[in-house]
Amino acid sequence: MKNKEIAALFYRIADALEIKGEVAFKVLAYRKAASILEDLGEDVEALADEEKLQTVPGIGSGIAAKIEEYLKTGKMKKYEDALSGIPESLLELLEVRNLGAKTVQLAHKELGVRNLEDLKKIIRDGSLSALHGMGEKRVDNILKGIQSYEKAQERVPIYVALTLAEEVLAYMKDAPGIKRLSAAGSLRRMKETVGDIDILASGKDGASIIRFFASHPGVTRILAEGTTKGSVVMASEAGERQVDLRIVDDSEFGAALQYFTGSKAHNIKLRGMAKDKGLKISEYGVFRGAKKIAGRDEEEVYAALGLPLFPPEMREDRGEIELALEGRLPEIVGYGDIRGDLHVHSDWSDGHVTLSGLADLAHGLGYSYLAVCDHSQAAKYAGGLTPDRLRRQMKEITALNNKRKGVQLLTGTEVDILADGSLDLPDELLAELDVVVASIHSGFRKNVTARMLKAMDNPYLDIIGHPSGRLISGREGYDVDLEAVLKGARRLGKALELNSYYDRLDLNEFYLKKSKDLGVSISLGTDTHSSGGLQMMRFGVGIARRAWLGKNDILNCLSLGQFKKKMN
Repeated sequence: MKNKEIAALFYRIADALEIKGEVAFKVLAYRKAASILEDLGEDVEALADEEKLQTVPGIGSGIAAKIEEYLKTGKMKKYEDALSGIPESLLELLEVRNLGAKTVQLAHKELGVRNLEDLKKIIRDGSLSALHGMGEKRVDNILKGIQSYEKAQERVPIYVALTLAEEVLAYMKDAPGIKRLSAAGSLRRMKETVGDIDILASGKDGASIIRFFASHPGVTRILAEGTTKGSVVMASEAGERQVDLRIVDDSEFGAALQYFTGSKAHNIKLRGMAKDKGLKISEYGVFRGAKKIAGRDEEEVYAALGLPLFPPEMREDRGEIELALEGRLPEIVGYGDIRGDLHVHSDWSDGHVTLSGLADLAHGLGYSYLAVCDHSQAAKYAGGLTPDRLRRQMKEITALNNKRKGVQLLTGTEVDILADGSLDLPDELLAELDVVVASIHSGFRKNVTARMLKAMDNPYLDIIGHPSGRLISGREGYDVDLEAVLKGARRLGKALELNSYYDRLDLNEFYLKKSKDLGVSISLGTDTHSSGGLQMMRFGVGIARRAWLGKNDILNCLSLGQFKKKMN
């Protein structure tokens, strides 16, 4: 049904008229019509077909005519007229909770507000609260609405965005007439943070698909509900987030997916290539004159330009197109190439999963091995293991491995790098372990580079854990010269970790590229402390793919036998 779609148009007409200072009864008429359509149990299209719109209480001839116009043409002249002359930035304010059109009109007329920054300014200087009928409590509620709105516009961690997108994709598989679905944009390119959450679909009757989308139980607000595009705000574990759905014809799906995946720079390069070949490329397809020669699938879009199908993570215009033309495009690691996780915590320190539980989880992921790397004794806050406790854990792991088949738990530690660069466990114990990850957990501004370099002199250290120490959500990381650390790792034959926990993703793709260029091996570890944490591996793999790392660059792609041989 298009009831909600048309109701949203009438609500926006009412808002626009109120901003323009239109008489109250006209504004009220559109709000009333919108409310009637929202609550109407019958399909407005069916009523229009049967010429029964005016039998609905509150729907007069004028409103009925506008509904019929929209149903027939997909447009409504009154909507376009009402919104004309109003700056887009002023209309944006209507998306802020607790801020009605009447207040926007007052702030615009009395204080010259034209956008969100103007509004925030008059809140800060007290001008808004001084207006008639406002007051501090009301302004405080508006400020909370602004904060909520701005949070929804922020870039979000890949984990939050992908989790929400996959929930929507799973739901949309049941949409009527749906054919193909995919995430797009920076989300599909696996950037560490994402702005918009974009979904692309093909199918018959776009309006029905978008109505189905807008009916998702997680939707808190509908921003747009048309025939080819829908936009909603959805609840997520990190607050409300906007999700956009675009519907295209199935014959255009490949071209649209390529276009909306981006990046912008990659697409600009493609358009230039197409022009040189006498072609035109757009979200609708690849054309030679008026003839469409490609568009159904991404592969044929690229093939029309003499190019292979690029993995989405590589589409950043960082030389991938030039290498492809020379036949030298590198083969990057696949999500299915990972044979094990090389940094996990158990309930022996600050984890929440038993050793046998970790083995079960690893088996479920098809892994061959999993390295148990609990904290060392200096990390008292995390229940760090003393040498005696670590030896007991090693015996339990050995006993467990003897009982089980399939997944082998590797004995390991995440040993602290101390203030003088020494390691927090004796060498004779480190020598007995399968994997030694060494990390800095304190003194982030105290000789970090020198400490890491000295630690790597230890012959039993295998991997430097989370080398920059950053947290994407708000910690810059250590005061460390990563160039020097990378050179030290190459000289001493040590690996560096790509910590796959979504808020770390450390090393970042810039330094991963440098690692590859220097021949420094990379170890992927989820650093998990919970049962769901092993699933974070895909975020690390996504960043590795963005850095063009191949299987030979990553320790986790080795078989168990190959890994043990390399560690020895």
